[in-house]
Amino acid sequence: MVIPWVFIMGITGFYLNHSKAIWSAFPQAKYDESRFNQLKPTSPITQESALNLANSLWPDLPVKKIWEKEYHGWPSYYVRKGNARVILSIPTGHYYTKVRYARRTYTPQGVLVHTKIYWGRILKDLHETGWIGGSLGTWLADVFSIALIFFGLSGIIMWSTPRVRKWKRSSQQA
Repeated sequence: MVIPWVFIMGITGFYLNHSKAIWSAFPQAKYDESRFNQLKPTSPITQESALNLANSLWPDLPVKKIWEKEYHGWPSYYVRKGNARVILSIPTGHYYTKVRYARRTYTPQGVLVHTKIYWGRILKDLHETGWIGGSLGTWLADVFSIALIFFGLSGIIMWSTPRVRKWKRSSQQA
């Protein structure tokens, strides 16, 4: 029953200590953003257009914050809705959506051109909670940790008991 979590904790623990050694097992698609330099939006990019884009993507989530900041070298509008963000490039009109485990890049027409998976965040969450996402808390990882402590202590008792008995017998005979 605990074997899957032994494997998960081992892999994710190794990753957390040696991320460069294990990184090659998780491929990332490469793409060139320089082609966006040729894009010109059909209408001016405003804070309102960024808000409209975010509302079209996540209509049920409340707006938490809107701000302007550079992203990947372009001045951009950020709109945070719930735990998701849309980042709209002001000079080009292309945009990014960011959620906890991924970033997606779109052309101004809404065509997906790239997806980046945040493997480090996924592996860290697996190690800390025992699954992806923190909505259920850390109870599975806590149960697994307690089981490992129990297995360790019982192993120490099983290893030491015969040695203590042997030592007692030999000290009584002497």
